[in-house]
Amino acid sequence: MPDIQFDRYYRYDAIVEFLKAYSAEYPNLITLQVIGKSYEGRDIYLVEVTNKATGPADDKPAFWCDGNIHASEVSASSAVLFILNRLVTDYGKDPNVTRALDSRAFYLVPRVNPDGAEWALADVPKIIRSGTRPYPYDEDDYYGIERQDVDGDGRMLSMRIPDPNGAWKISETEPRLMERREPSETGGTYYRVLPEGIFHNFDGIRMRGRKIKEGLDFNRNFPSQWRFESEQTGAGPYPTSEPEIRALVDAIVNRPNICGAVTFHTFSGVHLRPPSTKPDDDLPAEDIWNYKKIGDKGKELTGYPAISNYHEFRYHPKEIITGVFDDWMYEHRGVFAWTTEIWSPQRQAGITDYKYIDWFRDHPFDDDVKLLKWSDEKLGGRGYVDWYPFEHPQLGKIEMGGWDSQYAFRNPPPDHLESEIAPFADWVIWQALISPKLEEFSTIVEPTGDGAVIKFCVDNTGWLPSYVTRNGRDKKLCRGVIGEIQPGEGIQVVAGLLRQEGPQLEGRSHLPASGFGWLLDATDHRHVFEWTVRGHGDVTLVARHERAGRLVKKVTV
Repeated sequence: MPDIQFDRYYRYDAIVEFLKAYSAEYPNLITLQVIGKSYEGRDIYLVEVTNKATGPADDKPAFWCDGNIHASEVSASSAVLFILNRLVTDYGKDPNVTRALDSRAFYLVPRVNPDGAEWALADVPKIIRSGTRPYPYDEDDYYGIERQDVDGDGRMLSMRIPDPNGAWKISETEPRLMERREPSETGGTYYRVLPEGIFHNFDGIRMRGRKIKEGLDFNRNFPSQWRFESEQTGAGPYPTSEPEIRALVDAIVNRPNICGAVTFHTFSGVHLRPPSTKPDDDLPAEDIWNYKKIGDKGKELTGYPAISNYHEFRYHPKEIITGVFDDWMYEHRGVFAWTTEIWSPQRQAGITDYKYIDWFRDHPFDDDVKLLKWSDEKLGGRGYVDWYPFEHPQLGKIEMGGWDSQYAFRNPPPDHLESEIAPFADWVIWQALISPKLEEFSTIVEPTGDGAVIKFCVDNTGWLPSYVTRNGRDKKLCRGVIGEIQPGEGIQVVAGLLRQEGPQLEGRSHLPASGFGWLLDATDHRHVFEWTVRGHGDVTLVARHERAGRLVKKVTV
């Protein structure tokens, strides 16, 4: 049994060992695959999870999860590993898990970006956005501050420097905190606040950030609405230019049975949904309604609100982001996809009425006080470091301290990790179980003397329709249900095509809350394939749908 603990963060080699151990321990449930290599040549692993005794994964509806597209967002890997652990250890014990693995499949990629994560988890970490490939230019910035652990204490904090034109002052309410200087305020002691680091080619006057050479953002490199670097920072030279993203895109396209997805990121404590580039009014109303139902369930199970990228999570009100995973999955694959941003320090501190992105631009000072109290009481004071004097090699006598953001903000502190990520498994399993599911309703063989009429009725028993989203239906992203007859020796098909394409099959997601006497609960989730055969013997009937699965029925005429 893999000895994985969910109170720590693991590097690449340890994760690979865990995946191989799971595969060896549960060969009846797990198939381990390599879907590509990273820029630095590390294998990117996909874990296929299903009960193999009830059929192969590609004959079942499937759900996709991945994590750690962004380098330092390592708790995203933990979330996917927790889902894997939950599926295999609770199979045969938990009825929902058992039903899910008997009738569905899961595709899990715990670490999309092994190179960037290795940098983030190194003994001397380097924090970048995504991959380690230099982009857009293979050259270092000669100037600016490079964030690093200057005093060697294992943390990267902030530096404060006395400056009469500084924007910050020591708070009178809580002297451990810095407070913004009022716009017209003068006559006090003010400070300039900088990230802990070293300046390159410092002239003693000008202070600016240093451009990070590794400028890629993998979650801008997906095909949907992709734009050039001049319009979308970090997008790469062309869609799927990065091997990590190409591996994901190829893996998903080659698995058309995927009916939904969650990609795990950090941080904000929200479930984000498409679109990122346009208002909800531009989407089919049916898709928005179903997104809301799925999101409401997500909030019920995880406590995270479900919100719109475009309407509630924009970095600037006049700008959009493009080339992101969940947009691509919805727009090009036609399935409901989510970006779950793990961890909200604000919510942990009791701050609930806040705007997720706008809060960082402006929020009440009382929120800082609440966060400090949370750090003191729940993190043992480790989240916020009291300011202390330090002799900086370039700036002289300064003070260092403030928030240890890598510990308290970017990911859950290790002893908070398991409780934060555990609820996601229930939501993922629930989403898998609402996918379309092709099943036999009835098979009728009516003898005709020299043969028979065969009626093969199939049913979508899932909550979602076979096409999953209205967008998928309108763009014809998948075919309707296919019926085939394979006559045995002595059987001749005299009426009906050997292969027939039927319609899409509805689910139950479109039904209203109440009929008030005029509801017609139609059987548009069923279809009958019909053949007339001559002779006597065995016949094999097959029904299949790219997303709803495959079933086989053998009859004797």
